[in-house]
Amino acid sequence: MRQIAERLVMQGHDVTVATTRLAERNFSAHKGVKIVEFGITGNTVRGIHGEVERYLEFVTAFDGDAIMIKAAQQWTFDALWPVLDQIRVRKVFIPCGFSGLYEPSYTEYFKALPDVLRQFDHLIFYAERYRDIDFAREHHLAPCTILPNGASEIEFLVPKDPDFRRRHGIPEESFVFLTVGSMTGVKGHKEIAEAFARLRSDRRHVTLILNGNPPPAPAVMITEGPRAGAQFVESGGTKRVLAFIGRRIRRVAGLAWRSISVLRREGLPGVRSRISALAVAQLEDIGRLQWVPRNWRKSADPIGYWTERAGGQANKYVLKVDLGRQELVQAYMNADLFVFASNIEYSPLVLFEATAGGTPFLSVPVGNAEEIARWTGGGFICPAPKDERGYTRADPQQFAAEMKRLMDEPEALSEVGRVARERWMKQFTWARIAERYESILRGSEAVHRPESTAERSVT
Repeated sequence: MRQIAERLVMQGHDVTVATTRLAERNFSAHKGVKIVEFGITGNTVRGIHGEVERYLEFVTAFDGDAIMIKAAQQWTFDALWPVLDQIRVRKVFIPCGFSGLYEPSYTEYFKALPDVLRQFDHLIFYAERYRDIDFAREHHLAPCTILPNGASEIEFLVPKDPDFRRRHGIPEESFVFLTVGSMTGVKGHKEIAEAFARLRSDRRHVTLILNGNPPPAPAVMITEGPRAGAQFVESGGTKRVLAFIGRRIRRVAGLAWRSISVLRREGLPGVRSRISALAVAQLEDIGRLQWVPRNWRKSADPIGYWTERAGGQANKYVLKVDLGRQELVQAYMNADLFVFASNIEYSPLVLFEATAGGTPFLSVPVGNAEEIARWTGGGFICPAPKDERGYTRADPQQFAAEMKRLMDEPEALSEVGRVARERWMKQFTWARIAERYESILRGSEAVHRPESTAERSVT
């Protein structure tokens, strides 16, 4: 949404983004895009809390030409259901996958959704076949357009930095695997780490870059007025201690609530993935690791690190990092293979970014990864089953075998990366994609049923 908004500003449009208030955001405009923050969290099923009335007033009074909302099951969309008929400007919606479609707690939500979606002027989907567009077909929702994701030409049309490996202590001869995603427990870091541990490198030096950041915490506005327990808060050190205890209580309570939610949505495999991801996330400030887990499934510590040595030399390195954006772009460009084993996705941006970096990818069939591999010519798919809740569960042993197979075909990988980057430059830059968004928001986009748009959107 940021990429699209910035490019619409470049084309002379006035763009405002309404979004969640973040504690670390200290600006109200970015590259000409106005930002209006709301202290709101939740959705219709979990409950929506915060400045809801202020948000509804802002949207219904918006004196513009079009409103575009991204993603169901979150407050910027769900809160508007009661007032959609009061919004007179053109309304465009991007469903973004319907991750809760198979969840029992969302049954009533999705029963009500078709009538809600019929109040929009246009729907945008990222995939030719996925649960959201299949839902639209089932309920005869139109007009719709399939419009793929992409990657920024501003960020990726830069030279490859030959100094990247030296900066991060990676030997020039090392084969570099890269995975990228927030440390939420469902982006596949644990599965990739275990596959890397099982990888038979045949004494060749290999490196895994685990890049991830904790998701940003929303800053929800608390309603003005007396707060419960305020009379017990004293000045000085006591106040600080009570504040610290309060934060710990809220943190534990929040963790317990999230654990219950994960258990309900994903079952025990999801809880185990979160625990493993937390263990990965604790590896702070330790620089380069030389390791391979042994007896992984028997270890009390789900992420235990040891050094595997061949001929007296460590030949497996892991870098757990949270790189700045420019350095992450260089990581894409300097990696040999991007690896992805996320549990749930819609249309993973990281796969488009890998192709923009000229790096082929190996992914499980999550979201529309198979379509992205076909569209870009830049990827390989490792089979992986989905559980009864729709979550993809990679087999680390099978994934490791695919990593080894591709590692042993450097010339083929290089050619795949070259083709993928060429296709990205022609079709999947945000500059090209933003033109389509501009057309849809103007209302000049030709109306097509979903079945007829694939050839027009991606070739």
